Amino acid sequence: MSPEPQPKTPPEWQTHAEKTNYRETPNYDETISYAKKLGAASPLIRYTSFGHSGEGRELPLLIASQGDTFTPGAARETGKAVVLIQACIHAGEPDGKDAGFALLRDIAITKTQAGLLDNVVVLFIPIYNTDGHERSSPYNRINQNGPTDMGWRATTTNQNLNRDYMKADTPETRAWLALWNEWNPDLFMDCHVTDGADYRYNITYHFEHHDGIAPSVLAWQRKVIDGKVFPATEEAGNVVSWYLEFADNRDFGKGIRDFNGSPRFSTGYVPLRNRAAILIETHMIKDYRSRVIGTYDFLRFTLAEVGRDPQSLLDALREADEQTMGQSRSNEPGRKLAIDFELTDKTIPYQLKALEYQTQPSDVSGDTRVVFGTKPLDVTVPMYNTFRVTKEVTRPLYYIVPPQWREVIAVLSTHGLRLQSTSDTKAIDIESYRFSEVRWSAGPFEGRFMPEFKAELIGERRTFPPGSVLVRLDDNLAKVAMNLLEPEAPDSLLAWGFFNAIFEQKEYGESYVLENLAREMMSQDSVLRAEFLLRLKADPKFASSPGSRLQFFYERSAYWDRHKNLYPVGRIMTDQSW
Repeated sequence: MSPEPQPKTPPEWQTHAEKTNYRETPNYDETISYAKKLGAASPLIRYTSFGHSGEGRELPLLIASQGDTFTPGAARETGKAVVLIQACIHAGEPDGKDAGFALLRDIAITKTQAGLLDNVVVLFIPIYNTDGHERSSPYNRINQNGPTDMGWRATTTNQNLNRDYMKADTPETRAWLALWNEWNPDLFMDCHVTDGADYRYNITYHFEHHDGIAPSVLAWQRKVIDGKVFPATEEAGNVVSWYLEFADNRDFGKGIRDFNGSPRFSTGYVPLRNRAAILIETHMIKDYRSRVIGTYDFLRFTLAEVGRDPQSLLDALREADEQTMGQSRSNEPGRKLAIDFELTDKTIPYQLKALEYQTQPSDVSGDTRVVFGTKPLDVTVPMYNTFRVTKEVTRPLYYIVPPQWREVIAVLSTHGLRLQSTSDTKAIDIESYRFSEVRWSAGPFEGRFMPEFKAELIGERRTFPPGSVLVRLDDNLAKVAMNLLEPEAPDSLLAWGFFNAIFEQKEYGESYVLENLAREMMSQDSVLRAEFLLRLKADPKFASSPGSRLQFFYERSAYWDRHKNLYPVGRIMTDQSW
């Protein structure tokens, strides 16, 4: 099967991709020109921008609406669902840009998709990574079959925007978060092109489905996306699958692993805000035409289903928000939030529409190479698609952040969290964390050095200066706050290196001073002396290191810095007066 041919379009309204028979995708200026042309020609579409890139380019946004509902307030008043469609976050993956333009044109100009805006407002970002989009080359995506030239995956500061949703290092992400805070969309759709094995599908999709997702939102996604959009997209001539990540693309029999997108990813972040999020991944080896049309079909059928019953989506989101706010207000000691997950060994059978393949020794790599053919192969493989919770935490009533951690506070504000500054110095009982076994990677990831550590929950009375910031957890963004401020969350600000200075030792003891101190401490504490002697016997590496042996005593002395490896953020578990 192949996607159905699209109705003929007047030449003046053909997209650049259509005019070139899907050989090319337009550059930034051509994209902006077509976007503005749509806005000028139809009262259903308005062109605007929502910020600027690192190099100063406008971040384009098209708002498509019927009945003059071009603001968040107007959309809410009419009960319309707001759908944000995003393309080119990885600028070398432009399928969503060309599909989105064709769809908006067919809604507003040719009218072949008229009616999709009756109950829906569409926000369309044709190019999110505008700077990477202009680093265009035929050689940017080695695995991808067209278009002839395509943009670069990362920004020109080499940041992958689809790893930046929590840390918000880039101006693009900060602008995106401001747009989200303004509109609070009900459904988010992020358009990509996948890597991986060869198979017959031209389009795959995914949404998160572990215990961190609000049950009502997950139920809506299963009912509408799995139950209606999937079959409709296939009926239109596409070959559609759940997102495929192979355990080994040289041996399909080893199965398919499901994907857990932590909040650094777009479709992992949006569920923290209790909103629906769908990932579209076309297949990189398929020709550009079938990928664009497949994306077009998936988008149009999604808009049709949302428009057919927007209230079911809005009800699911309201239920999710009420659940989050209710849990945040609860004073029950057992209130928990799951913050990290992993796949289990549980599998289900999956009917894979593959292509015949063979493996053979490689005289180039010295490994086993896979060679895909063109003959269809239908095979049943195991799919690992069940997650278990690996970390959960008790919800505090508030977090409190000392004022000197300004970069942290700025990120919290960027996410739209409600922050309250204290006016006086105050000593309060808190929970916090002390870290041990801190390790560092050999190199940076997304420009940051991310620590690994063990965390111990502690309780203490701590004094916070005026200007400290309280982070409230009594609204629907509680899960965002906790994933940012709980150290063991996979994309916490501590995990991303915002607090790296707390792991540094600033004062040191001279060896001749520590020699005397060690003898004095052992003479006064027989338990300490026994601990030291036992360590010498049990740990040869320790025993052979003079520095480690002296450090043993320094860390146990009154001179040791008790703030080292201590998390500066407090968890407030009881009501306080401020």
